[in-house]
Amino acid sequence: MCGIIGYVGHRPCEEILLRGLQRLEYRGYDSAGLAFQEGGRIESVRAVGNLSSLGEALATRTLERGSARNGVAHNGAVQNGNGHNGGAHNGASAAAGARNGGAHNGSIATVLAEPTTGIGHTRWATHGRVTWENAHPHTDTEGRFSIVLNGIVENHLILRDELTAEGAEFSSETDAEVVAHLIAHRYQGDLLAAVQAALKELSGHFAFVAMSADHPGLLVGTRRECPLVVGMGEGEHFLASAIPAFLHHTRRVHVLGEGEIAVLEADQASFVDSCGRRVTVVPTTVDWDDDVVEKGGFETFMLKEIHEQGTAVADTLAAWLDQDVALPDIGITDDQLRRIRRVVIVGCGTSYHAGLAGRIALERWARIPVEVDLASEFRHRAPLLEEDSLIIGVTQSGETADTLAAMRVARARGATVLALTNVPGSQATRDADGVLLTRAGIEIGVAATKTFVAQVAALYAFTLRVGRVRGTLSPARHRELADELALLGGRVDAVVASVEPVVQLLAERLAGCEFFLYLGRLAGLPVALEGALKLKEVSYIPTDAYAAGEMKHGPIALLSERTPVVCVATDVTVLDKMLSNISEVRARGARVFAVASEGSKEIAEHAEQVVYIPQTDVLLQTILAVVPLQLLAYYIARERALNVDQPRNLAKTVTVE
Repeated sequence: MCGIIGYVGHRPCEEILLRGLQRLEYRGYDSAGLAFQEGGRIESVRAVGNLSSLGEALATRTLERGSARNGVAHNGAVQNGNGHNGGAHNGASAAAGARNGGAHNGSIATVLAEPTTGIGHTRWATHGRVTWENAHPHTDTEGRFSIVLNGIVENHLILRDELTAEGAEFSSETDAEVVAHLIAHRYQGDLLAAVQAALKELSGHFAFVAMSADHPGLLVGTRRECPLVVGMGEGEHFLASAIPAFLHHTRRVHVLGEGEIAVLEADQASFVDSCGRRVTVVPTTVDWDDDVVEKGGFETFMLKEIHEQGTAVADTLAAWLDQDVALPDIGITDDQLRRIRRVVIVGCGTSYHAGLAGRIALERWARIPVEVDLASEFRHRAPLLEEDSLIIGVTQSGETADTLAAMRVARARGATVLALTNVPGSQATRDADGVLLTRAGIEIGVAATKTFVAQVAALYAFTLRVGRVRGTLSPARHRELADELALLGGRVDAVVASVEPVVQLLAERLAGCEFFLYLGRLAGLPVALEGALKLKEVSYIPTDAYAAGEMKHGPIALLSERTPVVCVATDVTVLDKMLSNISEVRARGARVFAVASEGSKEIAEHAEQVVYIPQTDVLLQTILAVVPLQLLAYYIARERALNVDQPRNLAKTVTVE
């Protein structure tokens, strides 16, 4: 769960790498580091905490370099041959940027150029607690080889013991340092060959970039299951976990294939496959706007992305609705859809909740039995699947380790696999028989918002396709639902505009509460679960969510006069049942806050405050009803002065189990 970047070119790379890491910080922010090729060795800068700490450390390094150039001397400075006064000791002049204390014993050093090759990472700890020693690109014992790694090396303990027996000395508990030592011990003068040899000994899912002090101006990167993208510029090349890291510099990209190795220099790039054969690469040009990763006037990325949800829904649905929900590019034929006897949706966290919403639609509109399972459980259950089963893996990043593993289990058992993701070319799209893409754009905030509503919208569009193909939706009903879907983007925008001021005031009243309960039924249950998750993620308030009918089977014991209960009462088919549950909540003295459909007068008699959303099909209201709960979580967290974009202990992309 790290963000990694590498640069090789003709420009000074420190600021380029730091800016790239800023675009990747959503992937991890408990520590960060940079390493450079400089003066025939590798130098590093590192810091615990988010990137502001690394920025401060880098600024200190820059001041030290400047002091060396400007003659900050001790015990007598001596002017060097380039006309600068070296920051020297005992009558010696120091090389600008030298990291080992400059020259000694009267020697005269020269000024070093700014480094133009380097690597960096923003880390989320999976091995070893967060310490200064762990917070950097990892090097071997002699400091000749340095790597940055995303993912996990599963056999790192075995390799550590073997390398220790070979003389390696470790300074951290990280699996990344194991990779650096492994490359060093397999090195025989060729960095590519050393990486190839190391790759054969590594197991797990990871991506890494390596450099060596013995090979100036060279980076070697490879991947196994985790993403690694090459940015191809003019006289410079990039390697990164995601395209936004270098989007400011180039839009020409190549996504590395499984086991593919990139060998990059400033003016050339070559690629080999896992067997060492040369690979011919034709870069693609992405049409993303660099501005999409900026806040655009909003105080946080999360708030910006809540406001972008209408566009995310509209863009996700636009191409399909223009073709009468034909979904021409999913890669699964109508005949395959007709043969499906069972659907299993797998996902984690927010994606799991989207799957719950999709289940109700698939069962109601397409009349297919549907299960929804947590990917981390499904993969270990020895599930019973047949060739006429369809597995839908839902993962916003396309990298989620448990979801990828669940999809592979399904394919191995002969099922058809469909990937629902927001990232074209991600690992999920490579592992699946078909692909259902959302078009939510880049989401930086760790707490998913616009990707959730886009996932649900995509599942609804897919369900309309299945219902039409299988004849479970009449042409009139199909057209009615398609027309309602076409209006959803605008309705989401309207909900954001109308409820935000109300919810902001409500958040001020509730920010001091120490426990929340969320309740929903049928189409309201996924909304309640997702709303509770958002509150937990960004406010750190203990929050539970239940199907309202289950409240009497335990959770009601938690209620008191101090407990806010958030009820999603939008599903009119069970509204009378929901009102009964709310009455039970009020009888225990708890405070009730509800989300309801416009025109629902009964709910106002039972709740302290009601937030209304527009009328539409009862299932489509899922997308609208989640918006007030996202805003409630957001503004409660802001009232508590918390960093909503970077919640503690969380990262955007979970590439480990």
